[in-house]
Amino acid sequence: MSEIILVVEDDKNISDLLEIYLKNEGYDVITTCSTEEAMESCIKKKFDLAIIDVMLPGKDGFYLCSELRKHHNFPIIMLTAKSDESSKITGLTMGADDYITKPFLPLEVMARVKAQIRRYKKYNFQEEKAEETLLTYVGIELNVKSRECFVNKKLVSLTPSEFAILRVLLEKQGEVIESEKLLQLVWNNEYYAKNNNTITVHIRHLREKLGDKTQKPKYIKTVWGVGYKIG
Repeated sequence: MSEIILVVEDDKNISDLLEIYLKNEGYDVITTCSTEEAMESCIKKKFDLAIIDVMLPGKDGFYLCSELRKHHNFPIIMLTAKSDESSKITGLTMGADDYITKPFLPLEVMARVKAQIRRYKKYNFQEEKAEETLLTYVGIELNVKSRECFVNKKLVSLTPSEFAILRVLLEKQGEVIESEKLLQLVWNNEYYAKNNNTITVHIRHLREKLGDKTQKPKYIKTVWGVGYKIG
């Protein structure tokens, strides 16, 4: 059964281009041009990934991303203007897993889509097989099967990428994980288009959600020039 991808883009030329390339890769594609249409589609169908443009008519892509995150765990890739760095940061804050700048290379988009879906399926498969696997560290409890994270007994909502990053760090407590290695473990080797800035943003938001905002983090520690560790 083919994965189903939701494309939310009001520029018909871009929407058609993405649809052609995605279908050529064997994906089923549903295209919408507004937040309202996208949310209706999510009620009717179960998606494996969404590509969302930031600049949508009416309620924008950021709003849609945050609303989808309340109910869905599938990967979300945001489309942003090339010069708009703040949109990238906002998208990640709202729960997006990645961003793609316009203009983009279709083959790069396909590579990112494949990597996100593979990572999503990989972790879902592991969680289906897992028993009540509980990863813990000084007040943090991460339940792999239920995908729940508790900090000092309080439930914390994490995006799929944040959950995956925290899981890797908890599984390798005390070990310094290089940024490049973290990219490989979470997003797979083919995710060549990722960069350390994206990891930095995810780590920053993960720290905020864990209540780890001080200059000397209690949980996720930065080893400058190398990577990150817990413990």
